[in-house]
Amino acid sequence: QVQLVESGGGLVQPGGSLRLSCAASGFTLDYYAIGWFRQAPGKDREGVSCISSTDGRTYYADSVKGRFTISRDNAKNTVYLQMNSLKPEDTAVYYCAARHISYCPYEFDYWGPGTQVTVSS
Repeated sequence: QVQLVESGGGLVQPGGSLRLSCAASGFTLDYYAIGWFRQAPGKDREGVSCISSTDGRTYYADSVKGRFTISRDNAKNTVYLQMNSLKPEDTAVYYCAARHISYCPYEFDYWGPGTQVTVSS
């Protein structure tokens, strides 16, 4: 059974950092493109970052470029999202998603349940 589970969310002050993890079970992440998305209350879901499966190419939304870093540890079957210099507007539920494809797609097949990130003083 394919499953993704996010962890690492929480409450952090503006300017702080968090590292989100996306752990996979039931399949090997090596051959999957992995994306991170977020959804704030009353807003549409937004693509945050993606990492391809073959060459590890990464993509970022303009709103997080230079502050967030996506990485993958295939040995641990986990993808990470390091979030630095957090802002209140980064507050959202963060989701990871996977698709069995080499490049970063527009649509994903598998989704985790999400983890809440709140940036507030």
